[in-house]
Amino acid sequence: MMRRTSSITRIGGLLAASLFFASLAVARPVEHRPSPTPRAAAKPAEQDDSLVLHPPKDLALEYGGERKAQALAAYVEALDLQENGESEKALAAFEKVLNVDPGEVDLATRVAFLLTGQGDYPRAIDILKDAVKAQPKDPEPYLQLAYIYAKYLKKTEPAIGYARQAIALAPTEMDGYQRLCEVQLTAGRRKAALQTLDSAAQVTTNDPSFWTRLGKLYLALIAQPNTTPTSAELEKVNQVFHKALELAPGDASVLKDAADYFAASQQVKEAIPLYLRVLELQPNDSAAREKLATGFLLTNQRDKAIQMLQEIIQQHPEQYQPYQLLGKVLEEDAAALLEAKKPAEAKAEFAKAAASYEQSLLINAAQPDNYVHLGELLLTRLRDNDRAVKLLQDARRHFPTAPQLTYLLAVALREAKQTQQAVTTFEEALQEAQAQGAAIANGQFYFEYGAAAERAGLYEKAAELFKKSIQLDPGEAAEAYNYLGFMWADQNTNLEEAESYIKKALASDSENGAYLDSLGWLHYRMGRYDQALAELQSAAAALKSDDPTVFEHIGDTYEKLNHIPQALAYWQKAFALDQTNKKLAEKIEASKTRMGQDQPAGASPTK
Repeated sequence: MMRRTSSITRIGGLLAASLFFASLAVARPVEHRPSPTPRAAAKPAEQDDSLVLHPPKDLALEYGGERKAQALAAYVEALDLQENGESEKALAAFEKVLNVDPGEVDLATRVAFLLTGQGDYPRAIDILKDAVKAQPKDPEPYLQLAYIYAKYLKKTEPAIGYARQAIALAPTEMDGYQRLCEVQLTAGRRKAALQTLDSAAQVTTNDPSFWTRLGKLYLALIAQPNTTPTSAELEKVNQVFHKALELAPGDASVLKDAADYFAASQQVKEAIPLYLRVLELQPNDSAAREKLATGFLLTNQRDKAIQMLQEIIQQHPEQYQPYQLLGKVLEEDAAALLEAKKPAEAKAEFAKAAASYEQSLLINAAQPDNYVHLGELLLTRLRDNDRAVKLLQDARRHFPTAPQLTYLLAVALREAKQTQQAVTTFEEALQEAQAQGAAIANGQFYFEYGAAAERAGLYEKAAELFKKSIQLDPGEAAEAYNYLGFMWADQNTNLEEAESYIKKALASDSENGAYLDSLGWLHYRMGRYDQALAELQSAAAALKSDDPTVFEHIGDTYEKLNHIPQALAYWQKAFALDQTNKKLAEKIEASKTRMGQDQPAGASPTK
């Protein structure tokens, strides 16, 4: 007899799941340092987004004079060259323009940026200082000087000085506070950075973007890894976003920034009405709908979440994320039904969840974690092993270098009773992981591999794999101890060692029905039938659901005790649960012949 493993449910999380809830996060720097480009970069992806460059004012307004005309032509040429990635030629062209007006700030910051990219910090600084002399009340050169001194020259004090000058020149603009905060964080002065933001919070301004930017900076500071913001810290940031909302209650961008903050800081109930207001202003904003659906889910309003996601799917059937999130909601509903002991309804909901995940993969197959999640759902909830095999074979074609997918495919093949192929695939997963340095060969892996080897009849190999599992993870080895002990008992070999292993499993969980069954079956093999019967009946009582293997074992034990009617009754109960077991059918027929009469199928067993 084979011992079915129930460990599939523990395989979850083979790939880092990076699902849709990440969309709630408020953007913040990966590491606390000045943004990687100064304010006047040429391409939108490289430049500070708070500055929009315009042609130098004198060039834009005055076309008289050959020198001015040449400068304008050089400026247009420089823009084209920079757009095409020809930085050196663009720099030369920009410098021609700068010769016309050395103090033109926008152009000076652009040229300084190009020089900085080439590592020519002295020339960049000279040009910015010339711009300061020509336009002493413009904060832009100070901001870029602060960036260069902090980022490249590692000189904190001059950088702080320039950032403070930018603040003094434009105290109601966020750029200076942000740059000073970045410089302080780069120097490891988190407390000083918080004080900078606190001073910004005292500014009087009616610009809502000032307050949303301030709020995001606050959140980046207080939401540190492995720490939880205090209620006082959150309340401080709440006030900042509430101020932005008071100034612009009908501005969708402000509403979304505030909603994203409240969601990211786990104040979901605050976020939901803001997302609703965004949808009133922008009914076709699918991103807001997705975030709102997530908010409903997090606040346990599943019906509203499902309705919202279905609306998104109707409007945008080409997007994969709503199907993915809908699958998650349906899966949680199904789990709740299962907990309420409604297995039929639960299975129907799990099927709907699987269909939703499959639709997500049809739209976007480049999601390895979705393959894993759906594969586990098919294996553990729907028990649709053949379908799981097909899915994971497809996943492996898409991701041939993902040993985690090969691992899960091996489990699916084992559960689909393709045992030889399962053993081969486990070995392939192991080789792929070793080649790539992936850490999948842990105790659980060897346990799953051992179960496949046992089902394939490779008992010596299975024993080696189970022992490897125990060696790698002795604190979580109960299942491996039990499986190995049961396998030996079933093979009627190494019985004393098997008893030792099974008792080690029971030491960790004395009421485990599977472990009690193993012990009972071991004592059956040892000829201790009365003791075996008591242990097997305890196993049947301990299990949450009827198990055909346990019932068959009880029947076999009754037969040894020469209680044939009771043996027949238990074999019939076992066969009702597993009608593919031919040996059981043979036992039933043989016992009927031996008794010389037919036993009613519905008879109740007696002890």
